[in-house]
Amino acid sequence: MQRIFIGDVQGCADELDALIERAERSFGDALELWIVGDVVNRGPSSLRALRTVRDLVEAGVARFVLGNHELGLVATALGVREPSPWDTFEDVLQARDADAWIDWLCHRPLVETGQLGSQPFAMVHAASHPDWSLAELCARARRVQARLAADRAELRRFLATPEWEDPERDTLGRLTRCRSVSHDGRWSSQLPAGDFVAWHVEWSRRAHEYGIVYGHWALQGLHAAPGLRGLDTGCVHHGRGRDGALTAWLPDPSSQTPFDVPDDRFWQEAARRAYYAHRDAIA
Repeated sequence: MQRIFIGDVQGCADELDALIERAERSFGDALELWIVGDVVNRGPSSLRALRTVRDLVEAGVARFVLGNHELGLVATALGVREPSPWDTFEDVLQARDADAWIDWLCHRPLVETGQLGSQPFAMVHAASHPDWSLAELCARARRVQARLAADRAELRRFLATPEWEDPERDTLGRLTRCRSVSHDGRWSSQLPAGDFVAWHVEWSRRAHEYGIVYGHWALQGLHAAPGLRGLDTGCVHHGRGRDGALTAWLPDPSSQTPFDVPDDRFWQEAARRAYYAHRDAIA
């Protein structure tokens, strides 16, 4: 069985389809897709990309974790968040089964775990706390997932709560939006600056026995380090002074330590065209 981890799609459904077709040609039915979140928004085809992922998940051949853009979609649908001129998930909000999509998303996990060779690992959209063991990461994620799966009124209250007022709301933010941390454990969605360093720098210093696959950080690009694989290579940002691509990681099924480096087991599907250019025009 070949596991294939896929970075942030963000509505780039053509590139997602191309990667899946390549995987099926190469491995037939002997594959499992792990999708790191942010399937929707900023790109042109959020609903089509989401349908593809849901079909794969429900067929039992894919796993998917929530990203910040899925949560933004949910919050917008529930009236907690005002629509942004940069949003492109109107196709989901205007679909006849929009409510069913929101319910489906609210029951998705924030963390998925598994084993690659001798190494346990977690897949999360953005980050983990540097101090958390794999067991603690999963336990905290499950508590937040229960809050997301609550009735609509309670979910609205939860999403509207500031992160500093509720530990589980803070956990949700860290798992889906964190890029940098301070030495005392505070997190930020901003790039490292001042007392803040990349979250994975502090995480790596703890010498955890598990690995992490993540996305969310397009400006960082592909990140392959011991125990870490960051897969957001900014497919939707193609044309904004860079070349974007949808990246997949294919760890060697025969390796006992696939999180070692160097590692060249990556596929990249180049962006079909420039996306998200209207953001620069508005800003």
